[in-house]
Amino acid sequence: METLRERKKQRTRDALVRTALELFTTQGYDRTTVDDIAEAVDVSQRTFFRYFAGKEEAALAMEDMTVAHFVETVRGRPPHEAPMEALRQSVLEGWDTLHDVIESVVPVELYLRMYQVMESTPVLLAAHLRKSVEIEETIAHILAEREGVDLDTDPRPRLTVAVFGGVMRLTERQWSADGDYSLDAMRALVVSHLEQLGPALSESWRTH
Repeated sequence: METLRERKKQRTRDALVRTALELFTTQGYDRTTVDDIAEAVDVSQRTFFRYFAGKEEAALAMEDMTVAHFVETVRGRPPHEAPMEALRQSVLEGWDTLHDVIESVVPVELYLRMYQVMESTPVLLAAHLRKSVEIEETIAHILAEREGVDLDTDPRPRLTVAVFGGVMRLTERQWSADGDYSLDAMRALVVSHLEQLGPALSESWRTH
């Protein structure tokens, strides 16, 4: 049972995240300071640092939340599914609850606008890519465990996750460039790219 104090702390953290993203998306990441965020929430700088190591961590807080959601979905996939299918279904079925996960803290529209800021801000993009590598390793461990293989000697879990991660990164880049900044548009791209993956790897691309 969550205590009143814990709920208050969660509300403060959510307010800091929401305000940080609003400022990053309206006045720019580089032009926004920790003091700006704290002042807008009416808390001290010291309070901000109780929750986040810096503004980069606040900027990526929602990404951390959605990734954690995905990882838990992968853990819960039925054991009979092949590894790539488990990853695919984790994305597609997890999408149905992702909206609610995001909306519990910030409007989805704000979350998606923050994606644009991340793509155009080198320090955030670098942090995002660094986190992606860490998450891929976590998922490789999950796949190895569920398939009963040794990650140190069997390359298949990391290979599978590397391919899947490449598909997701391509999706992010294309979605950012296409101009339809909606969750549905991103989902449609994921589905399209995953459906093309098998033929792209195993069939000839020549038409004559």
